[in-house]
Amino acid sequence: MRAIEIAGFGGPEVLREAQRPAPVPAAGELLIHVQASGVNRPDVLQRKGLYPMPPGVSDLPGLEVAGTVAGGAVEDLAAAGLKVGDAVCALVAGGGYAEQCVAPAGQCLPVPQGLTMVQAASLPETFFTVWQNVFHIAGLKAGETLLVQGGSSGIGVTALQLAKAMGCTVIVTAGSDDKCGACVALGADVAINYRTQDFVEETLRATAGRGANVVLDMVAGDYLGRELKCMADDGRLALIAVQGGTASQVDAGLLLRKRLSIVGSTLRPRSVAYKTVLAQALRSQVWPLIEAGRIKPVIHQVFPAARADLAHALMESSTHVGKIVLNWQT
Repeated sequence: MRAIEIAGFGGPEVLREAQRPAPVPAAGELLIHVQASGVNRPDVLQRKGLYPMPPGVSDLPGLEVAGTVAGGAVEDLAAAGLKVGDAVCALVAGGGYAEQCVAPAGQCLPVPQGLTMVQAASLPETFFTVWQNVFHIAGLKAGETLLVQGGSSGIGVTALQLAKAMGCTVIVTAGSDDKCGACVALGADVAINYRTQDFVEETLRATAGRGANVVLDMVAGDYLGRELKCMADDGRLALIAVQGGTASQVDAGLLLRKRLSIVGSTLRPRSVAYKTVLAQALRSQVWPLIEAGRIKPVIHQVFPAARADLAHALMESSTHVGKIVLNWQT
C-alpha cells in the first residue's frame, strides 16, 4: 500500500511517500480502505519528534481516516453494527496516513448521511476530543457559556458548533479579524481578536461580569492564569494542549474563592473501551445533528496524500480556518 512516512524528525520535507505492507487487523479491529485522512497538530508534533507513539502503534502519522470497511472478524463487524463495504470514519492511535489502516471496531462510526469521505475524515479527532473535554469532563450544559481559545482551528470550529447546537453561548478567540468573522459566521456569539483585544476584559464584558462557565484551552502558558480571571464561579477549565508553553502561574486564592476546576487530558493513550464510550455518545447525540445540517464540517483545504508536506506547512502557518485533509483518490 501507499503510505506517508516520517523519514527523520524535522520539517515538512521529511514526510515522504513509501510502500508499506498492508496492516492485518487483530482481534477487535477492522481494516479500512482509506479514501481520506485528516491532518491534526499532533501529526506535526510527531513529525518533529515531540509526540511519541504509544507502545505497539504504527510509526505512520495520522489519527483519523474515512473509507470503506475492507475486513475484520465476523464478531467484530457485528459488534460494531457494520459490514464489509460500509462507509466509515474512525479515530486511530496512528497509521492514518496510508491507503489501508486498522482501527478498533468500537472507534469506527458510519459516515453521516450526506457527507463526502473528505468531510467525514475531518470529524473523528476533533469531535472525540471536544466531546471528551467540553461535555464528558467539563460538563458543559445548555444555558452556560463556553470560551474557546483558538476558535478558528479544527478543534475550535467543532467546539463552537457543538456548543451552539447544545444551547450554549459561545465566545471564541482568534488571531485576525477575518478569522473572527469566520467564527461568527459559524455561530459564535462573540469573537475576540487576541492580537488587538484582551480576552479577559472582553469575556467579562460579554457575560456582564459573570465570566465563562467552561474554558477550552489549547495554549496554557500565561493564558492559564488569565483565564481564571474571566471564569464564572464553579467554572471548569479543560486543558488539551500547551502551544504557549508548559510553565504557568495561577492565583491559588482565586482558584479557591471561585471554586474553579482545572483538568488536563490527552486522548491518544486512553483505552479502546474509553474511546468506544465516546464513540457511542457521538453516534447517538452528535451524528443526528450533523445529518440534520445543524453542525457542518469545515474544510479549509484538501491536498493529494502525496503532498502531505504542503498540508503540514499550512498547519504550521496557522492561517487556516477549520480542517486540513489528505485525499488518497487524487
